Amino acid sequence: MSATYSKKEKLKSKKLIDQLFTEGQSVSVFPLRLVYLSTPFEDHVIAKTGVSVSKRNFKTAVDRNKIKRLLREAYRLNKADFFNNLTTQHAFMILYIGKDKPTFTQVETIMKMLFEKFSSKVSEK
Repeated sequence: MSATYSKKEKLKSKKLIDQLFTEGQSVSVFPLRLVYLSTPFEDHVIAKTGVSVSKRNFKTAVDRNKIKRLLREAYRLNKADFFNNLTTQHAFMILYIGKDKPTFTQVETIMKMLFEKFSSKVSEK
């Protein structure tokens, strides 16, 4: 898996997002939550991922967009380390549930812990 975040890898389907939140499982490492669902895709992508930041916690779009950029960049840099050994296709939604504005180093370290927790939970099954 390359260190890119192409259009094919973005979670955009409204039906799939609704299904993800109704049927999916989650792992959390504060202030991040990863909701995931094993599902097949037509295009040959291992994972489709979306990011979300609560409007309730961050009123201005500037703050929400900045945090979303940080989340996407941390995901892009670390996905190859954790998702190369996945055999099934997954849909992911990464949610920022904290109330403070994070720095990139904070987001990246928490993202690594979140992916490790996900990997251990998936390997248990």
